Amino acid sequence: MQTYELIGIGFGPSNIALAIALQEQQHHAGAADMFFIEKQDSFAWHGDMLLDNSHMQISFLKDLATLRNPASRFTFLNYLHQKERLSDFINLKTFYPSRHEFSDYLRWAADQFSACCSYGEEVIEVQPELQEGKVRLLRVRSRHRDGRITERLARNLVIGVGGSANIPETFRGLREDARVFHSSSYLRHIAAFDKPARIAVIGAGQSATEIFLDLHARNAGHEVDFIMRSRNIKPSDDSPFVNEVFNPEYTDYVYRQDEPTRHALMQEFMQTNYSAPDLALIEQVYQVFYKQKVTGQQRHRLLRCHNVERARAEADGVWLDLHDLDGGSAQTRRYDAVVLGTGYTRELHKDLLAPLASYLPHFAVGRDYRLQSTPEFEPAVFLQGSCEPSHGISDTLLSVIAIRTAEIGQALRERDENAPFAARRAMVASIAAASRGSPQFSL
Repeated sequence: MQTYELIGIGFGPSNIALAIALQEQQHHAGAADMFFIEKQDSFAWHGDMLLDNSHMQISFLKDLATLRNPASRFTFLNYLHQKERLSDFINLKTFYPSRHEFSDYLRWAADQFSACCSYGEEVIEVQPELQEGKVRLLRVRSRHRDGRITERLARNLVIGVGGSANIPETFRGLREDARVFHSSSYLRHIAAFDKPARIAVIGAGQSATEIFLDLHARNAGHEVDFIMRSRNIKPSDDSPFVNEVFNPEYTDYVYRQDEPTRHALMQEFMQTNYSAPDLALIEQVYQVFYKQKVTGQQRHRLLRCHNVERARAEADGVWLDLHDLDGGSAQTRRYDAVVLGTGYTRELHKDLLAPLASYLPHFAVGRDYRLQSTPEFEPAVFLQGSCEPSHGISDTLLSVIAIRTAEIGQALRERDENAPFAARRAMVASIAAASRGSPQFSL
């Protein structure tokens, strides 16, 4: 059974940035002995939301490496140089590349680590490997598309699996209905609606707003109800002082606070990231509805202060019972499709680590993103993008990944210094030898 100093679950921006940081810090063991497992068949970054004319909401300088090492060959600027577009990009006079271009940058970086990443495998669980009453290693079990199971051993684990689609309770009974889908699979599903259709978009954030505008432009026959519980679509606050909450040093400040203070900080700065589209997008939406007033032809509806009380699927469409939270009235509307721009949850790591729960009390995490563990648990398990309650609102964003990976790399170096590599390798080899009778690849 193959053993590694470090296994990363997921190979999105966070773990790509970690691979870069470790490669650039070759003086410790984990840098030369890392492996990543990605469930997608090839690299893709929000592929179903790569809409025409969509742009990044943060500066290209907050890429995979610049804030940690501006001289890195993995910066966005070097990507542009390698693609022979640097001068042309400068002429754009913008800090915000298109989402298509930034996705291509991420793919360019990921491709340089193809030798240490396996695509098309979904990690299904992580099990403890015990020796003399202690958990010495972790057994990472993954499933291939054809059902085969692969098992690998790791001394350290980094989980960077991103968010899972948040499906409101009202719609959970319709998960198998192709007419109801989350924004994370938007392009994949909307292609089936090539004829004029009546569509509901649920939500008031960036994704919901982009989808509304895409539907408006996609087919002149589409009729869209933009449904939200809020009274207005509020723009994200990206003013300079507020934007300091995304500075790396702000993570230290948040982590030092007690839980009530952290919660208060989250509420205070919620509008920098959640349910807060760019102002330019909001202005485009306003233009759409204003033109309807000019022409007198209502194609779309903006249903503010409306809650979806019930959703049911019938042969002729999906029916939504809507409650006007402001006026108190109710109505039932039929739709050909319902798109959920309802955000993400970040709890998947708890499912993957369920067999280890007794060693990881409450899944509490330290400042270095390492899950706190009981004394008999020796591996280090790090989280990327699942520490918002303890580390602040920037944790799920690109803003801090370069610095976060430097901190994880430092934690790994400290472990190397405390345990001689040769002794660890001998211990790993003995455990691997004892495991040779266990299934490895084709289970």
